[in-house]
Amino acid sequence: MTSVIDRQNATVSNAKATETSEIALDGYGLTLEDVRNVATQPGKVGLSISPASVIRMVASQESKDRIVESGIPIYGVTTGFGDSSGRQISPDKAIALQRNLLRFLRVGQGPIAPDEVIRATMLIRANSAARGNSGISQEPIQLILTLLENDLLPSIPERGSVGASGDLAPLSYLAAALTGEGTLRHQGQELPAASAIRSTGLKPVSLVAKEGLALVNGTSFMAGYATLALAEATELAWAAELCTALATEIRRSSRDQFHAFPHEHKPHPGQVASAANIYQMLSDSPSVVSDTDLVGPGSGEGREYIELERKIQDPYSIRCAPHVVGVLRDTVAWADPWLSNEINSSNDNPLFDADTDTVHYSGNFYGGHVAQATQAISSAVASLADLLDRQLALMVDEKFSLGLTPNLIAPTEPEDFEAGLHHGFKGAQIAASALTAEALHLTMPMSSFSRSTEAHNQDKVSMGTIAARHSYTVVQLASQVTAIHLLALCQAADLTGTDKLGSTTRTAQAYIRKHVAFLAEDRPMDSEIDAIATLLRSGEIRRNVLRQA
Repeated sequence: MTSVIDRQNATVSNAKATETSEIALDGYGLTLEDVRNVATQPGKVGLSISPASVIRMVASQESKDRIVESGIPIYGVTTGFGDSSGRQISPDKAIALQRNLLRFLRVGQGPIAPDEVIRATMLIRANSAARGNSGISQEPIQLILTLLENDLLPSIPERGSVGASGDLAPLSYLAAALTGEGTLRHQGQELPAASAIRSTGLKPVSLVAKEGLALVNGTSFMAGYATLALAEATELAWAAELCTALATEIRRSSRDQFHAFPHEHKPHPGQVASAANIYQMLSDSPSVVSDTDLVGPGSGEGREYIELERKIQDPYSIRCAPHVVGVLRDTVAWADPWLSNEINSSNDNPLFDADTDTVHYSGNFYGGHVAQATQAISSAVASLADLLDRQLALMVDEKFSLGLTPNLIAPTEPEDFEAGLHHGFKGAQIAASALTAEALHLTMPMSSFSRSTEAHNQDKVSMGTIAARHSYTVVQLASQVTAIHLLALCQAADLTGTDKLGSTTRTAQAYIRKHVAFLAEDRPMDSEIDAIATLLRSGEIRRNVLRQA
């Protein structure tokens, strides 16, 4: 069956379900799904530059050369960079200028970015050049695509970019590798860049005027983080709905709290869709009830007061789940076109209009839209992690779990010598709280921390790279919280009886059990949590459940 959410997210990346065998870059039509496929399926997607893009790139390069020959100074071509742009150099030093650019920018610090982010960065940078306004030839771009097809990746440190003029430091590691400087990695092995390139049948490129600048001046690194964070955040929205459905069943709660009526009268699209998805997951569940079942017949017999067997409403972490998940779904809906625009733009300065032989100076390297989109994603995803952490607390605390064992330990007889020996999900719940707190901590909007730099030339910067990195990290943390909660819910379902689950949640529980066994006694769960988190982010659990349910 196809749910409301599945239809809503028909365009969201689904790497293994819709593989693309060939992508011809043209600077206009690259999709977020394309980026994720290339980033997560190394070497499986053929890459090329479209013929129309080659024509535009040649025209742009020839226009640049004519302007240089006219003697008109061009920023970054026959002038220095940044605050040095008032110093014109002779055209015969243009090549040396590009080489020096790639050297003085290699100041990155911190851990090396994840491989999937580096692949995404390379593809997005190539697509920007393929738009044909940057005055760069096809040879460096074709080399990027060849490296991607052979999964030869530069080592790019995470830190060192303020997000304007784009990702200068991170992208300099990619550009330098194209010239044979530095190293490239293949399956974790470091190789000298020059020899690694020659192993593909190509040779390192010699960058001419403007080409070094065209490779480093843009938002490709932050957009790589952002694209992957967006795709994985969408998977977590569905996972949170699954967790909420399971929690509702285990608590024997009312399905009516997800009925369309209240949500259609607060009609945020994401909220309405999220409630509908949870309601559908519970459609054939034998354990849920209706609101009238919980309310009962009334006090009766003229009594002024009666103690109900249970509260007639669930805590907010259950009842308000669509309102929380809906924020994430609506955030994804508006961030998606923003990021699609970003990866299909001329992220560079200056740009050349080949039709008029003019050079245009602007700030297309600025990462403001990426910063704003990823800050919103971070906030919505961290809130989702907090929601699930609170649901988890209801499951493991015997004061609120409606009859479940403390910390979901496997039940023992009172006289059993092992009673009190095991602690179930006690440690996992502590970890979930720690992970949630860290995710919430990273929601501070980095764009608020613009700092004037580079002799006040870059006096207003986006901080988009840090914002995008944070969103990627928040998604990782939230996926681990979700994994812990999902494992706890599967444990609870085993304790209460999987025959009480509906078809969707029962399918999900059975799939989880193929990867992680019932917790009969205390054992390390770190690798199990990580495995489930990875499956959640990739969409593998969602695809398997929807295929079988």
